[in-house]
Amino acid sequence: MPVSTLALNDGTQVPWIAFGTGTALFGKDASHAISTAIQNGFTHLDGAQVYRNEASLGAGIVASGKPRSELYITTKLTRLAPGETPISALKKSLEKLGVGYVDLYLIHQANEHVGKLKEVWKGMEEAKAAGLTKSIGVSNFTADHLKDILEVATIVPAVNQVEAHPYVWKALGPNLALQEKYRIVTSSYGGLSPIVRGKGGPLDPVIEQIRVRLEKTRGSPVSDGQVLNKWLHQKGVLVVTTSSKVERIREYIDTEDVPELTVEEIKLIEITGGKLHRRFFPGNWPPE
Repeated sequence: MPVSTLALNDGTQVPWIAFGTGTALFGKDASHAISTAIQNGFTHLDGAQVYRNEASLGAGIVASGKPRSELYITTKLTRLAPGETPISALKKSLEKLGVGYVDLYLIHQANEHVGKLKEVWKGMEEAKAAGLTKSIGVSNFTADHLKDILEVATIVPAVNQVEAHPYVWKALGPNLALQEKYRIVTSSYGGLSPIVRGKGGPLDPVIEQIRVRLEKTRGSPVSDGQVLNKWLHQKGVLVVTTSSKVERIREYIDTEDVPELTVEEIKLIEITGGKLHRRFFPGNWPPE
């Protein structure tokens, strides 16, 4: 079953779940992981210049045998070197990736372009106009960062990729309100952190309770990770995740076939998550 998509505000569609090449694959050869992910159902591949593995991401695409037209590729702009522009940086990425364009190009960190955010965003718009990317967006942008570039934007960002899970959902309130207003899709990394990095929190029994109910309804196994990813999916979030294990990769893709959470279950996860504020990637967000 093909992966379903989310509509972006520029008229394009994005697969709702992406295989990421950061964290565990940072600075490493990602080719085997990428080809494995593609062979097991992933079509959206999320890379970045700072991950230092774009060439191996491209090699993994070639090794998979999947046509470029059937894939969705994201990369992210890192800190610009003197004289560099978003276009020149993207051209280098395309060369490494071995493709003629990416589907989504994000500014990775607002704090890498202090005082120059507006100028950099105009450069992102130029990259889109040049046909080097189909969509443009941002990552790790607070509501204030978004407001800054919206003052000059002729193209509204399509996506904002941030750490997103129930333990930060309340704190993301200003972001979520602004992103809803401008139809900017929220993308999450670290979405499984409450169960992977933060065991022992208030969510644990709630997730277990819902997992048991879903498993009973489905008549086949459901994992804790599928409960959280299903919650994000039903919130309209673009999920970025990763794994070196084939069974986990298949489980991520299988999330779509898990029965839906009820309105009450969605609310329960949100309310329970709001009892604990915890970031697992604090370096990507201003002090709170």
